[in-house]
Amino acid sequence: MRPAVAALFLATATNAAAQMSAPVPTPAPAAATPAPIVYPDSRAEPVAETRFGVTVADPYRWLEADVREDERVRAWVTAQNVVTGRYLDSLPARPVFERRMKELYDYERLSAPRKKGGRYFYLQNDGLQNQSVLYVRDRVDGSGRVLIDPNLWAQDGATALAEWMPSEDGRYLVYGVQDGGTDWRTVKVLDVETGRETGDTVEWVKFSNLAWAKDGSGFFYSRFAAPDSAKYTALNENQEIYFHRLGTAQAADRRLYATPERPKLNHVAEVSDDGRWLIVTSSEGTDERYEITLIDLADPQARPRTLVPGLTHEWRYVGNTGSRFLWVTNKDAPRLRVVALDIAEADPRPVTIVPEDAATLADASIVGEVLITSYLVDAKSEVRRFGLDGTPAGRVALPGIGTASGFQGRPGDPETFFAFTSYATPTTIYRYDAARGAVETWAKPEVAFDPADFVVEQRFYPSKDGTRVPMFLVRRKDRTGPAPTLLYGYGGFNIALTPAFSPTFLAWVDQGGVLAVANLRGGGEYGKAWHDAGRLANKQNVFDDFIAAGEYLIREGVTGKDQLAIHGRSNGGLLVGAVVNQRPDLFAAALPGVGVMDMLRFDRWTAGRYWVDDYGSPAKEADFRTLYAYSPYHNVTAGKDYPAILISTADTDDRVVPAHSFKYAAALQNTAIGSRPHLIRIETRAGHGSGKPTDKIIEEAADQWAFIARWTGLQPD
Repeated sequence: MRPAVAALFLATATNAAAQMSAPVPTPAPAAATPAPIVYPDSRAEPVAETRFGVTVADPYRWLEADVREDERVRAWVTAQNVVTGRYLDSLPARPVFERRMKELYDYERLSAPRKKGGRYFYLQNDGLQNQSVLYVRDRVDGSGRVLIDPNLWAQDGATALAEWMPSEDGRYLVYGVQDGGTDWRTVKVLDVETGRETGDTVEWVKFSNLAWAKDGSGFFYSRFAAPDSAKYTALNENQEIYFHRLGTAQAADRRLYATPERPKLNHVAEVSDDGRWLIVTSSEGTDERYEITLIDLADPQARPRTLVPGLTHEWRYVGNTGSRFLWVTNKDAPRLRVVALDIAEADPRPVTIVPEDAATLADASIVGEVLITSYLVDAKSEVRRFGLDGTPAGRVALPGIGTASGFQGRPGDPETFFAFTSYATPTTIYRYDAARGAVETWAKPEVAFDPADFVVEQRFYPSKDGTRVPMFLVRRKDRTGPAPTLLYGYGGFNIALTPAFSPTFLAWVDQGGVLAVANLRGGGEYGKAWHDAGRLANKQNVFDDFIAAGEYLIREGVTGKDQLAIHGRSNGGLLVGAVVNQRPDLFAAALPGVGVMDMLRFDRWTAGRYWVDDYGSPAKEADFRTLYAYSPYHNVTAGKDYPAILISTADTDDRVVPAHSFKYAAALQNTAIGSRPHLIRIETRAGHGSGKPTDKIIEEAADQWAFIARWTGLQPD
């Protein structure tokens, strides 16, 4: 299990659109802009502050005000959307991309089921439903019945089913409701047999697991205090763990763990396999540096026991039999290993069960009497089996090069399920018999394309300092020679970009474009060393890796001059903003999405304070100078010819607040950086990415792909 705080920065990587049989594209010259764009007024104000002897101008600070509360910012957003909408509606490729994307999305897809009390719970989307529906089966091969259909919750489809978990006996289901893309959750409980809500409601939950007591009497969750104001911008501090007993009001919930003397700690709770222990994983930022605390649920008077102190290493609970607990850890193993701790000992020492490997250990779980481990081998999945004592027991056969995920289970359970996907392979669900090692297909989608029509390959290229960086390329089998190319990257927070199917990305390739995904330093593809090489004072390595990827694509004839577009979201939006400032000559178009653009003030809002683990603190001089040198907002440079840029953000993004994108857009539009368009697209009732309805995903991707098609020369049918 990976604690929720380790994924605070994860953004969805999908966005795309298209149709078949595009002619060989001809690059469109930058000078062919139809007419100069008149941007809305973004008045610069004389705001500046001096830090460490450096005077930093911040002329658009007024755009930090909450768009829902400030009339001036709201008027600016409205005016920007009018200008951007008019431009995007004029692009001839847009309806083609939108139409093809709808075709590619229109297939039935299921998630890997969770098995509780002999019942199988899973998500299903019939195709173009805005939100996936939660189903339950009473037998593995039985028919499903609807438990929760979030499509009925809001007319605009922007209220989503978030986290959910059945009770151990399958009688109840606890679930989170996410409205308009916010990270805040309202938690409710459903009676599985009747399909009716129990009336239990919990508010102000964020960055939380939902973990049932084994007897089904209630659940554990993490919450913050209700914010006095600034719901979408206030810092999140003093997270606490509570137990909610079914049939009681939230005011009666029992607080089990809090650290008021250390307000920056986050706490995530899970219940041990035997039900006796509450395992609290505490962290201060986004680094996998945890403290582990055990709470004895059998003895309400017992004091919490700190099992692993110090916030120094990753410790991820795998499972336990009695007092023997298995963990995934990077202690003395940068690419991770599985160890055992005997909590019956006063000072337990880790005993290696599965040693560190040349591949990076991504996850581990106990299913029946087998330990199943998932590895990343050059960013591709490999699944290995071990006995609970660490004895090798072979591998799980996978269908090809791609990403395998799932394998949830517990001791004694004879089966588990996993999902497999790749860039041209829609997610297929497999059932795995842990005792026999047999794999069978449980749910395979039927899609409106032939995966054999596409080629997926992996290449390696040298970065500026000679580091060997992997990159995936996806293109149509019938296309050769330079083509308009979309280069995607992330490069941060120990997050690995692995092969995954996206109808939006495939739509771009389907129309004759090339998709390139670079596995930059800062990610988790090769363990701690790879992550460390792309953060803090080493952050420039990430930008160098991305720039080198673009140069490689041109040098190797994958794409041509004026045919290269770049895209990234969240930390990847920062990536795009930074490399555009550093090498505007290299790119024809850029799509920075929900990006961190003001690197001197990011830690002042919502989850931003966690990110100092990767970025450093603007309050420290050495970090300040590093951040100021690449901050996208502060380094827009007049006199350079910038690529066409379409920024995307959302008004209810309370992960990376939209002020980042607002200020960056104002800086671009008010600096002499060439005649190509520099626009911002601001979505309403859509947050950082999770929970976004299908129709909004398609609309955004159709806009983006039509925009870069115009500036890379892609001419779809």
